[in-house]
Amino acid sequence: ADNLSEALKKLKITSTDSTADSLEGCLDCLLQALAQNNMETSEKIQKSGVLQVFASLLTPQSSCTAKVANIIAEVARNEFMRNPCVDAGLIPPLVQLLNCKDQEVLLQTGRALGNICYDSHEGRNAVDHAGGAHIVVDHLRSLCSKTDPASEKLLTVFCGMLMNYSNENDTLQSQLINMGVIPTLVKLLGIHCQNAALTEMCLVAFGNLAELESSKEQFAYTNIAEELVKLFKKQIEHDKKEMIFEVLAPLAENDVIKLQLVEAGLVECLLEIVQKTVDSDKEDDIAELKTASDLMVLLLLGDESMQKLFEGGKGSVFQRVLSWIPSNSHQLQLAGALAIANFARNDGNCIHMVDNGIVQKLMDLLDRHVEDGNVTVQHAALSALRNLAIPVVNKAKMLSAGVAEAVLKFLRSEMPPVQFKLLGTLRMLIDAQAEAAEQLGKNVKLVERLVEWCEAKDHAGVMGESNRLLSALIRHSKSKDVIRTIVQSGGIKHLVTMATSEHVIMQNEALVALALIAALELVTAEKDLENAQLVQILHRLLSDDRSAPEIKYNSMVLICALIGSEPLQREVQSMAFLEVISKLRSHENKTVAQQASLTEQRLAVES
Repeated sequence: ADNLSEALKKLKITSTDSTADSLEGCLDCLLQALAQNNMETSEKIQKSGVLQVFASLLTPQSSCTAKVANIIAEVARNEFMRNPCVDAGLIPPLVQLLNCKDQEVLLQTGRALGNICYDSHEGRNAVDHAGGAHIVVDHLRSLCSKTDPASEKLLTVFCGMLMNYSNENDTLQSQLINMGVIPTLVKLLGIHCQNAALTEMCLVAFGNLAELESSKEQFAYTNIAEELVKLFKKQIEHDKKEMIFEVLAPLAENDVIKLQLVEAGLVECLLEIVQKTVDSDKEDDIAELKTASDLMVLLLLGDESMQKLFEGGKGSVFQRVLSWIPSNSHQLQLAGALAIANFARNDGNCIHMVDNGIVQKLMDLLDRHVEDGNVTVQHAALSALRNLAIPVVNKAKMLSAGVAEAVLKFLRSEMPPVQFKLLGTLRMLIDAQAEAAEQLGKNVKLVERLVEWCEAKDHAGVMGESNRLLSALIRHSKSKDVIRTIVQSGGIKHLVTMATSEHVIMQNEALVALALIAALELVTAEKDLENAQLVQILHRLLSDDRSAPEIKYNSMVLICALIGSEPLQREVQSMAFLEVISKLRSHENKTVAQQASLTEQRLAVES
């Protein structure tokens, strides 16, 4: 300790005019003390005011420069020392030293700047201000192809410095991307893949940058996919695989890179991991299984990558994913169902899958999750069934396979995501399927649940889908029994509210359903229509210039049907509809104009 105090004193006094030898001795003493107790020594260095002295010692000519930079690097390992280093004016001279040729000076300077930047806003700002990043990126470029140990060590330090400089800072990350650091780092990874420390630094740097949208476009122009897959195949340790996964996941959000990863053979690696880990209960294996299967699903979100792996339904990848569905692992069941939902994104794939028995597999999976089931698996399986039900030719096949009954088992679910998918699946299934729509529309339990969900104010998606399904049951069945069931369950007011939705498609569906009610069961629904103030709402829709032409048209069709009821007719007459409708006779849309003339005649006759 005495030696240290002595050295600090000496440094303060003699820094300007001492001989190199006496300086060296003092600096060695400091380095020794830091090696024994970094924190305590750093505190003493700060209190002594020596940091300011260091600024004048950081000159390219001095033989002590590397040692001074090394001391700064050591003290800056402590969080409390980073701002004092900035305040002592050490950043500009350190950045200047990045221009020198001496490798040891460069190494220690890179370490010092990297440590000062670690989690320090002030440190990063000062390095940015002094233009340090630009010089380091240039070094990376020029050293990139050198594979001697000293150059690799320097590359590792510089990568680490850029990582600390830009970590979790979008502005500085964008700056590095604009400097073109990405192609350089990818090249580094390819050339130095045998060097574990450097590879690791590259991966962490990629992980930093890959979150930014602008970086993905740059990555897509490199051979990153190929390099990462090559590196991944070599890894045995869980931690190393995990590091690569952390880069792959954000990159795989880009559709171009998805396809590159598929072409580079990532899928085969993922399938192999799944096979190795599926029956293991080791924590690392469970984590790997989840990451690999999640990434697999992500790759299928790209249209091209998905179609490439589907291979007309004959692809080995598609077949392997199918085998996940009956698995005992919830994670694989989930990934399998999500993968099917992703494959089911065009009619051709959907038709092929339904013809090849996928529906039964999904229904069996749902069956395993009815009682106290896994909500994410339920949601995924229902998503897959909903997508498969989109092509017209699949609907009847899926209905006769019993999909509606399988889905109805989840009516009791209290989970909004499951409710939402259940409603969407039923709505897809009954589209233009009169018999099925009638059967479901007469199911009192279902209709009562729909009416209840129509009031789910906290869950707009569930509320919207419930309304749409109520309307669809009427529109596709055109059945008096269905209308009576809906009236008795209190569903009319919801259809009237739906006519005021902000979505034209929903308004329209509601108006068509209400017109069918008025045409088929007006007497039964009369009271509810009156209470829900349907006539006033129609007057508003027809008066509003913003209403779409089809809304105006269907509102007039509905008015004509409503005047068959005495109380509703009285309301129509009391509201000066003729005035609004006569204006619509000159509407730019021919169909609206024609319907306005017809409606005007009807109203004139009735009055």
